[in-house]
Amino acid sequence: MSNQRVLAVVGGSGLYEIDGLSAVEEVTVDTPFGPPSDVVVRGRLGDATLLFLPRHGRGHRIAPHQIDFRANVCALKLLGATHLVSISAVGSLREDIAPGDFVVVDQFIDLAKGRASTFFEDGIVAHVAFADPVCADLGLALAKAAESTGSRTHRGGTYVCIEGPQFSTRAESLLYRSWNASVIGMTAMPEAKLAREAELPYALLALATDYDCWHETEEDVTAETVLAVLGRNVAAARRAVVALAGDLPDPAASRATGALSSAIMTARERIPQATLMRLDWLVGKYIH
Repeated sequence: MSNQRVLAVVGGSGLYEIDGLSAVEEVTVDTPFGPPSDVVVRGRLGDATLLFLPRHGRGHRIAPHQIDFRANVCALKLLGATHLVSISAVGSLREDIAPGDFVVVDQFIDLAKGRASTFFEDGIVAHVAFADPVCADLGLALAKAAESTGSRTHRGGTYVCIEGPQFSTRAESLLYRSWNASVIGMTAMPEAKLAREAELPYALLALATDYDCWHETEEDVTAETVLAVLGRNVAAARRAVVALAGDLPDPAASRATGALSSAIMTARERIPQATLMRLDWLVGKYIH
């Protein structure tokens, strides 16, 4: 594998305004699943290439349940991504995770509904291992990068992904706390699942903006409070990306690399040609 590191970052539109990013260009990508959320910003950051994709599109115009996660992950893979980091605003489900804190999560509970969550359908079946959804090496590097910004950072935690776009009811929020979950959001799934299928080392930096609605002494979460705290966190998140780009782990050591090598169940002769063509970017090296 080439030593070239290509860090793909998916997050809010303000994140790509990074000091030191050079040779910046906007890249339009066509995928078999349609266009991604927006054009991809590509540039050089030290010795690494940075790809940035605003998850909700510029101007935050795409609701969580309408994001085409398959197109997003596919576009970044086609552009040569070797690592995928998600930066996401979340609500805290724990007293010790205060608004303004960072959490490098390592587990997920998927409660999203009706979202296309796999590349494998229409005549091809694959079952990737997903017990540990975050790349341990990338997660560790991301935690160190976040800590280097001076931000209070929690290593590990469980992210509950809900459908949205509404926030939780109080009863739901209390239920998720009883599960010992750490944070709640609307976008980690199926992003993490698709990253594993795409054999991309994946990690997520959660930016706590509120206490959801379980906390008796805090105001209920609103979009206004989320944006206020998020605005203060974005600068630190940008600095974390810069630090991470200079310390990316070897993707060859990740459990994500080669995830499909023993996952594809369908015999080659049984896979429809149209499906093979659509997924050639992903399975070509295993099928041909």
